This record gives sequence, structure tokens and C-alpha cells, in this order.
Amino acid sequence: MFLRRIFLPAVALGLIGSCVVAMQRGRRGSGDDRGGVPEWDRPVGLERDVFSFARVRYSDGGGGRYSGGYGQYGYGRGNRWAIDFPDSDLNFSLRLHQLTSLKVNPDYTIVDLDDPKILDYPFVYLIEPGAMYLSAPEVEGFRKYCMNGGFVMVDDFWGNYQWDNFYSQIKRVFPNREFVDLPITHEIFQIVYPFKEFPQVPAYDPRGQWRYISYEPRHGGGEETPHYRAIMDDNDRIMLLACHNTDLGDAWEQEGMHPDYFEKYSVKQAYPMGINIVTYALTH
Repeated sequence: MFLRRIFLPAVALGLIGSCVVAMQRGRRGSGDDRGGVPEWDRPVGLERDVFSFARVRYSDGGGGRYSGGYGQYGYGRGNRWAIDFPDSDLNFSLRLHQLTSLKVNPDYTIVDLDDPKILDYPFVYLIEPGAMYLSAPEVEGFRKYCMNGGFVMVDDFWGNYQWDNFYSQIKRVFPNREFVDLPITHEIFQIVYPFKEFPQVPAYDPRGQWRYISYEPRHGGGEETPHYRAIMDDNDRIMLLACHNTDLGDAWEQEGMHPDYFEKYSVKQAYPMGINIVTYALTH
């Protein structure tokens, strides 16, 4: 089975700040609750040709992908794959629908690396891989997905310890390929919204502040510079993009928590960069 590509029409540029006007109302507590995010109609007869935001459910060192205590999704200790879920998934899908001409599924999707159905999704989102430990079938599925045209966005991990663990797992997937540090001039930073510097979104603090967290001892220390590193295929197409020392998904999830955070990080960094990444993934 090979990935089904979606045709991506021209992206409606506009001013993202004037388009994104309705902020969501903070964190929701149930995977069954859209929390005020509106739904919209899928194009009749083209239900399989819409973009679906697909989140990767993976194994890790804290109890696997199905243990924990967050309803049917197993979101709890040992299930870092579900951080920011489903708020970031729903909010980002809404903003793609509003800000681009892409036909977008209003619902999120959860995919497993070792499930052949993952090949139906040309873009998948993987979060918090600092304790990720993949099973052998997941390693094989990860490799097959990427080599068949898939694109994996990895987000929200900080410091040396989390990078080292993530790197060790990816070397199991691609033992003969290395990460490349992308320059800001790379197409992925310029394709729709041009960036002059690497976007870096800090974790949101419920006290109304936000902070970079890579210096915290539990993250293994290290410098706090954001890095965007990629694994390429034989044609220099990005298969895997690792967004390290940043948390784009937090600014999707937490867009309604504070006006300043929304303006500085959601509007100016996280949504534009997310749109750039999806645009690249669907057109290469």
C-alpha cells in the first residue's frame, strides 16, 4: 500500500492575525468533547480526499501506549503521545480550515506506527518522544511509512536527555541515515509564511507566564536554542522533521489561555509554522 497524496490548492495568505479572531476557552478535560471548536461540512463525495490531522500513538518507557487513565485513549503516566490531546489537534485543524483553501477533516485521527492504515495519512504528528521506546513492529512500520512517502512531524521535547533518547530510537528506524540541521533558508520555513528566525514556542505556565524548559534538571540540561533537524530520503525530501527545544503544539492547544501568549506564539509562530510544515508535507 502506498500513501494517497492530497492535492493542495493555493494557500490563502492574508494576515493571520486578522483571520484568527476567536480564541478557544482553555483546556478541555475529555477526549470526547470538542470544547467549543466548531464543526464544518466535508465535501460530498470527497470524504477520503480531505486532510486529517493524524496523531501517532507509540510505545514508551513508562508503560506502553495503552496503559494509563484517560478514558478510552489511555492518556496517563507512560502515555506521553497524548499530551495536548485533543485540544491541539482540533484547534490546528480549525485554523487550517480557516486560513487555507485545504479541505480539512474537522475530526482528529489516532494512528499506530505498526498499523497499515497509517499509510492513508501523508502527514502524522508525534509528540514528546523523550521517553519513547518503540517495539520492533513499530520500528518497521515507522520506516515503511517514511519510505513510502510519509511525513512525520516530531514536537515538544527539550534538552539533552530527551534528544539522546529520541535519537537512539530513530537510529533503530534509520541506522544508515543521519539528521541534518535545516537552515532558516530551507523551503519549509519559507513556503507559505516566511520566517527570519527559527520559531520557538515555550511551554505555557498556568500561572499566566510562560518559560523555556530545557534547563530543568529533569530534561537533562543543555542549551535552549531551537533546532529543526530532518531525516531525508534519497531525493532530499524531508521524511521526518524534529522540532527540538520548542513546543508548537502547546500554542495550538493553549491558544485561549492568555491574549499575549496567543498573539506572540499562536498567531506569529505556531500556526504559521504548522501551516508551512503541512504544506511542505502535502506537496513533496
